[in-house]
Amino acid sequence: MYANYPDLKGASVFITGGGSGIGAALTRGFLEQGAKVAFVQRSDASAFCDEMEQATGNRPLFLACDVTKIPDLKAAMDKAADAHGPISVLVNNAANDQRHATESVDEAFWDWSQAINLKAYFFACQHAIPGMRAAGGGAIVNFSSISYMMGNAGYAAYTTANSGINGMTRSLAREFGPDKIRVNAIAPGWVLTQKQKDMWVTPEALAAHIDRQCLKDELAPEDMVDPVLFLSSKASKAMTGQALVVDGGVVVTG
Repeated sequence: MYANYPDLKGASVFITGGGSGIGAALTRGFLEQGAKVAFVQRSDASAFCDEMEQATGNRPLFLACDVTKIPDLKAAMDKAADAHGPISVLVNNAANDQRHATESVDEAFWDWSQAINLKAYFFACQHAIPGMRAAGGGAIVNFSSISYMMGNAGYAAYTTANSGINGMTRSLAREFGPDKIRVNAIAPGWVLTQKQKDMWVTPEALAAHIDRQCLKDELAPEDMVDPVLFLSSKASKAMTGQALVVDGGVVVTG
């Protein structure tokens, strides 16, 4: 059960990576608000769309797209706007936290990591802004991570992009605030998606991380939904340029 935001009913929402992990939880959360949701990812999501329609009575629009290919991403956003009206809520969620040793990184890996974790975010924002401006405003939520705040080792290209997302968010908030376009970031902690469980979670690593949290519960994708709905709705109409940390209390801000 999520909080209800009446202004999100009928909103045109675009989510990157919206068919799995945190993105799938976000898609469902917006559908349950009555929003018109379009999302992109590379793999086929037809079965997921069927599941969401059955569960919520509201079918999302799936558009196959590799977000690192910027012309394809822009074309998908245009299709979403044609179907649902100008995008009023953009959620940049797609990311890849592939582990890597710094000394093994070559230019191709670096460019790929920045392309999916930062470049796509910038150009999605850029492409959504004109429609938001014409509509009198909008909301952008950029997913970052607490990994760069913790100074974690083992994926320096990824943490570099996370930090860049925060800087980009602040600059876009300042530049487009006069157009009533709000731009905020959300920094999750260790959210136990299926991918994380399959690739990175070990009992020892998870126990050590939970020990660092003030709240001792494991984080699930659904824990990110209410914060994103809040940042997307008029309930947060006086918030922009902020990074909202949702990590169970690992890092503290202020």
